Amino acid sequence: MPPWRDLLRVLRRLEGRGDVRGGRFVAGVSGEQFARPEAVERLRTIRRAGPSGSLVTIGGADPLNLVGLLLPGPRVASTGPGRILYRDGVPIAVREAGQVRHLVDLDEASAWRARDALVRRSVPPLLRGYLGHTA
Repeated sequence: MPPWRDLLRVLRRLEGRGDVRGGRFVAGVSGEQFARPEAVERLRTIRRAGPSGSLVTIGGADPLNLVGLLLPGPRVASTGPGRILYRDGVPIAVREAGQVRHLVDLDEASAWRARDALVRRSVPPLLRGYLGHTA
């Protein structure tokens, strides 16, 4: 990885050309942030819409694994089969070493949905027929 100062110089040049926007887009994350103009508009749309309760899982190796770095909670290993579950952009549970750990207090129904989302293997629609999956 190049040093941040080199990246910052390039990002500011891109900002001057209008290719990216600089600012503070994500609350609670310090430091200068950069995003493509269409991403800024999408973030504004999501903010205006408010919470939807949607669940999203990512792998521990995903670059969005910021739990324990920029987001509260103990660090989630970026190696192995670990998974992180987000609800409305907030990490609520992780699965590491086959165990599900809640990062926030969840009622029984929410805890079950969180466990199901972290354990379930989703198969992309194009591969379902090939692999013999129907759902």
